[in-house]
Amino acid sequence: MADSPEDQSRTSYDVVLFGATGFTGSLVAAYLAEHAPAAMRWALAGRSAAKLMAVRERLAAARPELKELPLLIADAGDPESLRELAGRSRVVISTVGPYLHYGEPLVAACAEAGCDYVDLTGEPEFVDAMYLKYHARAVETGARLVHSCGFDSIPTDLGLLYTMRELGPQTGPVRVSGFIRAKGTFSGGTLASAMAAMSRPKQMARTAKARRAAEPKQPGRRFGVLAGPPRRDKTAQAWIAPLPVIDNQVALRSAAALPEYGPDFKYGHFAAVRRLPIALGGLAGVTGLAVAAQVKPLRQAVGKLVKPGQGPDERRRAASWFTLRLKAEAGGRTLVTEVSGGDPGYGETAKMLAESALCLAFDDLPAAAGQLTTATAMGEALIERLTRAGITFRTLSEPPTRSPGPSSR
Repeated sequence: MADSPEDQSRTSYDVVLFGATGFTGSLVAAYLAEHAPAAMRWALAGRSAAKLMAVRERLAAARPELKELPLLIADAGDPESLRELAGRSRVVISTVGPYLHYGEPLVAACAEAGCDYVDLTGEPEFVDAMYLKYHARAVETGARLVHSCGFDSIPTDLGLLYTMRELGPQTGPVRVSGFIRAKGTFSGGTLASAMAAMSRPKQMARTAKARRAAEPKQPGRRFGVLAGPPRRDKTAQAWIAPLPVIDNQVALRSAAALPEYGPDFKYGHFAAVRRLPIALGGLAGVTGLAVAAQVKPLRQAVGKLVKPGQGPDERRRAASWFTLRLKAEAGGRTLVTEVSGGDPGYGETAKMLAESALCLAFDDLPAAAGQLTTATAMGEALIERLTRAGITFRTLSEPPTRSPGPSSR
């Protein structure tokens, strides 16, 4: 539900981008500069005035009307500055990771102020910890706290919502497998977040258990994750291997909250590659990173490969793409759908994050509060926004005769 004029008058800004000087933050700023409504009141926020001014100068070079775009000084290590920021904003975008290290103070400030919040995290422990600490307060204040609003995990979450609505109401078991193919690279910030998450397996497990105990029970409903060994799949037209990423948890949370997923729902997220050695090599690489994350010297060495603030250049981003093919089996019927777009890690992630914030700020959405998924907070409205922005959601009457790539988007 959109804010009333009275609610809007209590804040200075519709959208504030916190972390605007980082690699991903600067891409989000550029997207907002191009696509935000002309009347939107927005600002850039970060801890360095000089770096914020540099970002604003780059934006104003193409958009002279942005030469006076407000700049707000706020620091993840200064909770008071974040409380002031949240108190002046309708929606805050956070690109400041690793979120386990830097994210909590802003979530706390938004939950207390009743300010909507979106981020890019793929860190399960962070999301679970924020639920335990701030969900109840956000429900009280009306804040919508929506994590994982980028490649983690919008294609999966909204792709599943699209798929379930194509299937129609379900009263029996539903099994959905998601096969992800992508060409792209990563930034230093993404690598740092992944290493931080993998370095804490015991803490992650404890926090997940505590969340399961705290969440409302669902009598008569069951939810689970599909897995299995690497294998050839006809629908994916590729070798597949399970991906232990946050998409699985996000999918099941949306399924638990929305009736159209039915009483017995399972989802599995898989990497899809053309040759088995690539699948096995990918698993070995993830295992190697997980091992390295447990040993501080190795973790630091990996972190030096790509430093935070660095990322792929425009040429590499332009050549990148992704497809997520979803195979849903329910009531004796098999339905195949697909979500596809450009550069997954940065170009499309910046688009998804920015459009999520715009959706919360301006669209007429169902009343909801607390920690939410993109499907439960924004659902069809965000699918429509992303479709207009160039991300494709489509139903395949049957699997294509060849694997998707850049030319098939």
